[in-house]
Amino acid sequence: MSKEGLLEQLGKFDGMDLGKALPPVDQWNPDLSGTMDLVIKSNGEWLHEGEPFVRDKLVRLFSTILKKEGSKYYLVTPVEKWEIQVEDLPFQVVLAHKDESDIIRVVTDVGDEFYIDPQHPLLMDATGVPFVEVRAGLMARFSRNAYYTLSDMAIEQDDGYFVISGEEKYRIG
Repeated sequence: MSKEGLLEQLGKFDGMDLGKALPPVDQWNPDLSGTMDLVIKSNGEWLHEGEPFVRDKLVRLFSTILKKEGSKYYLVTPVEKWEIQVEDLPFQVVLAHKDESDIIRVVTDVGDEFYIDPQHPLLMDATGVPFVEVRAGLMARFSRNAYYTLSDMAIEQDDGYFVISGEEKYRIG
C-alpha cells in the first residue's frame, strides 16, 4: 500500500501538502514569550483554552512548529516561543503497514509518515506499549488499532515476540 493509500484511509489529510519540508525549529531559539493554554491530551486530542481544535490543518501546522527542550514542549517561530502542555506524548501512530520491501511504514495522527528503522526505532514503555521517535525528540505512541496491526506482524521466538522491519528486529513482547 502506498503512502497515499494509507493517508486516504484516514481522510483527514485530504488537500494537505504533507510532503512539504518542515520548518527548521531546531535552529529557532527565541526567548520564552509565555505560556499558552494549549494541551495535547494523551488520546491525541488538541485543546486550546479547553476547546478541541476543529480544523485538522491547524493541528498539522502547529505540529510542525512543536519543539521539545528537556521535558517541556513549545510552539516556536523565529521570534516567539510559547510553552504548552503535553499529557503523555505529542503524537500517536494511527496506521502501520508493511510495504513491498518488508519495511514497516507508519503514519501519525498529524500526518507524519516514516519507516520503522534505525533512525526511528520501535521502543517499548514500561507498560509494554510501543512508541517511536518521529523527529527531534518528539515521540508517538501507537494507538490501539496500530498496535494490533503491529502485533499481527509479530513472530514468536524463544525469548519473546518480535517484529521485523527491513533488516532490523524489534521486541514487542
